[in-house]
Amino acid sequence: MTTTINRCIDLLKRDQAIYYTGHHTGHVLTYAQGVVDSRTWADYINIGMEHGSFDMVGLAEYLRGLVDGGPTASGHRTPTVVVEAPVNGTDEANVRQNAWQFRQILGRGAHGIILCQAETAGAARAFVEACRYPIHLQGVDPAIPEPEARMHGANKNVRTPGGNFVGIGARGRGSEATAGLIWGIGEPEYQQRCDPWPLNPAGELMLGVKIESPEGVANCAAILAVPGLAYAELGPGDLGLSLGYLGEPPNPYPPAMAAAREKVFAACKANGLAFLEGCNAGNIAGRLDEGVRVIAGGREDTAVVGRAHSRR
Repeated sequence: MTTTINRCIDLLKRDQAIYYTGHHTGHVLTYAQGVVDSRTWADYINIGMEHGSFDMVGLAEYLRGLVDGGPTASGHRTPTVVVEAPVNGTDEANVRQNAWQFRQILGRGAHGIILCQAETAGAARAFVEACRYPIHLQGVDPAIPEPEARMHGANKNVRTPGGNFVGIGARGRGSEATAGLIWGIGEPEYQQRCDPWPLNPAGELMLGVKIESPEGVANCAAILAVPGLAYAELGPGDLGLSLGYLGEPPNPYPPAMAAAREKVFAACKANGLAFLEGCNAGNIAGRLDEGVRVIAGGREDTAVVGRAHSRR
């Protein structure tokens, strides 16, 4: 029986691709659907709340169904569940003001969150900080005092980091009981293990960002250098809208889109992040050879071909 919680982290540690299923809107969040989806072929389930309903009652029931329908074939309690948060990562202030969304999502027991339309490094830092308990200090700017020192008034208001660091975590106590129940662990252990991987090698939380605007592409090197992120994607749909395409841009991409993909992919490689991209059974082998490691598309046949290619 596995001792880890998040199957996707197991796979990424071994440089294996992960395959997801799910919708940007309309995912059925009921207990019964959770029981059915507990046997999914996919490594993780994407729950779209950027455009779908922000349904915390439904999410809680769905996760409870996943638990009761499990364990998975790999021996994990549930498939990994990643939620697309509604807030856009356009700037730091916007993310901090909407950090309650991350607390609500994680409090139900989700294993990851993706921040849409990330456009600045400050927004990415605020995202990571909002998802962390302040007990975790990996990647925190050493210029920020230790918790005990802050108790005695040593720069107690300093939270903003410099360089490629993050500030002190801002997630508070209160949801560890409900989330820990989904993860199958007690409250103290949940607080220890719910921390972003790979920043925390023992962490079980998977955080990602979508780079899907010209501003985000321009700033992607700084955004993807923020500690605490596990993966990133080029959002071709929204980026295409910014470039004048009403529908999905053609693939192979036109020059501007191709240049954006190359830039985001290179920044992922430079910072050790997995790159997410839509694939199909016809192109999956080439994408895997190129280094794509998070596979969108939601088709089991793609996963069958890809897993065989990777000898998984």
